[in-house]
Amino acid sequence: MISLAGRDILHAWGKFLFTGIGLGLLIGVTLTMAGVYRGMVDDGKVLLDNSGADLWVVQRDTLGPYAESSSLPDDLWRDIHALPGVAQAANVTYLTMQVRQGERDVRAMVVGIAAGAPGTPGWPPQLVAGRQVTRGHYEAVADVASGFRLGDTLSIRRHRYRVVGLTRRMVSSSGDPMVFIPLKDAQQAQFLKDNDAIRMQRRRTAENPAFNRPGVPGLLDAVNASQASNSAVNAVLVRLAPGHAASEVAEPIRRWKRLTVYDRPQMEAILVGKLIATSARQIGMFLVILAAVSAAIVAFIIYTLTMDKIREIAVLKLIGTRNRTIAWMILQQALVLGVIGFVVGKITATFAAPLFPKYVLLVPGDSVLGFFSVLLLCVASSVVAIRMALKVDPAEAIGG
Repeated sequence: MISLAGRDILHAWGKFLFTGIGLGLLIGVTLTMAGVYRGMVDDGKVLLDNSGADLWVVQRDTLGPYAESSSLPDDLWRDIHALPGVAQAANVTYLTMQVRQGERDVRAMVVGIAAGAPGTPGWPPQLVAGRQVTRGHYEAVADVASGFRLGDTLSIRRHRYRVVGLTRRMVSSSGDPMVFIPLKDAQQAQFLKDNDAIRMQRRRTAENPAFNRPGVPGLLDAVNASQASNSAVNAVLVRLAPGHAASEVAEPIRRWKRLTVYDRPQMEAILVGKLIATSARQIGMFLVILAAVSAAIVAFIIYTLTMDKIREIAVLKLIGTRNRTIAWMILQQALVLGVIGFVVGKITATFAAPLFPKYVLLVPGDSVLGFFSVLLLCVASSVVAIRMALKVDPAEAIGG
């Protein structure tokens, strides 16, 4: 039997092709949105991997250092390093800000790394160009996503830094590129006040009789010095010694140091469940809307094509064609439309993903799931057209 679906597709190939392309663009957007979510999750996991830590010690009752602010004394790491089961402990600060380079600025996460060597928790694990930070001040290692190059001069607050190294896929949980600078410089960038604020603070301190006592020389200078200096960090990154479990090392820190300690699964749950939860729900709503629009498009075009061949369907019924055969012919059109749409959508998403400012991760499993979802959607969308075709009176074939 001649395929009515194939003949009709060839007869109206222009309408069918352009409809498939339109559907494909919607599917491409859907796959890209799923890739955006996957990229956000991957950014969070990459952030944890690149930190080189097994435990994150933060201020008590906070979700720091990524989801909330956290402040710890910068000498606390010595006590933690002395605990059994701790191989390495290092201070770190995180500050998301605009980093200026010439006439442009880039939103980046500025990371303050403790003195040490490559392999120290918090340091970038590998470079693609240049070298690591070796001086105590005014050197930086930047991620290539920032657009900075070796030798560039960056302005962070009131100081300038020279880019001596470049790394790759060192990003924050929100996808911002990282810039690594020495810890002391990062503490100043995060907590140091501007000159006007310092002058006003000193004036208020001098006017306070509790800090400016005539009989206590040097008190005012000591108070001003304490206010101008900073000895806080956001977290202490801990690397465990071989053979030690995270729980047995974390419990003494929680009990005796009165601090909050997160292991890798807990920190990953915070990043995925807290930081990107709202974005995930929003992306989910977009996916539902796009699926509904795609279903409406498929249903409309299949219904239109079926209406255009009512007489042909009546002729088929008149010569004794079974309803199952007619339904399969209409379903074939819907499935072919879905295949064309998915191919166009997959190609569109693959080529569009690198153009996005943030990382888009296209997982093969999502593509497979998307393909079968599109076919299922096309089958459901063809139900209306099939029901209408099955109700056609064979008398219409002879003008009845």
